[in-house]
Amino acid sequence: MQKIASLLSLLLIASACQKNATAEKDLIKKADWLIGNWENKTNLGTLSENWEKVNDSTFKAKSLFIKDKDTIHNESIILQQKGETLTYTTTIQGQNDDKPIRFQLKEDVENELIFENLKNDYPQKISYKKTANNSLITQISGTQFAKPSSEKYTLVKTK
Repeated sequence: MQKIASLLSLLLIASACQKNATAEKDLIKKADWLIGNWENKTNLGTLSENWEKVNDSTFKAKSLFIKDKDTIHNESIILQQKGETLTYTTTIQGQNDDKPIRFQLKEDVENELIFENLKNDYPQKISYKKTANNSLITQISGTQFAKPSSEKYTLVKTK
């Protein structure tokens, strides 16, 4: 009888650990809709973000703004889940001595991810909102030069 009780205890513990590990990966799964190639073409140039899944806990993206044949903006992004924390890490060529800046997921509502780093000079907030199956709005915002500032871009999925 004691062996059966011990076995049941072990099974319950193993089951609880497995459920917890699954729950930890749920945050990044909520961002699956980011995967793909996104684009915004205007007469000023083309903004693109290309997201791919690296593994169950990491996505990566390349963001470019190209005007004519010149790359004006070149950014690498890592979206990574560690434990129950989802982190958005961005490295922009020519900014912050090419060092990464981390933002933590602050709000997680359906089809929207809001990341924050109040210690960053600008932006302090980065958000992605899925507006339809083939479009999203990305916004950076915060205080810049002691004034509220915000930039918003609508991107359409190309692949």
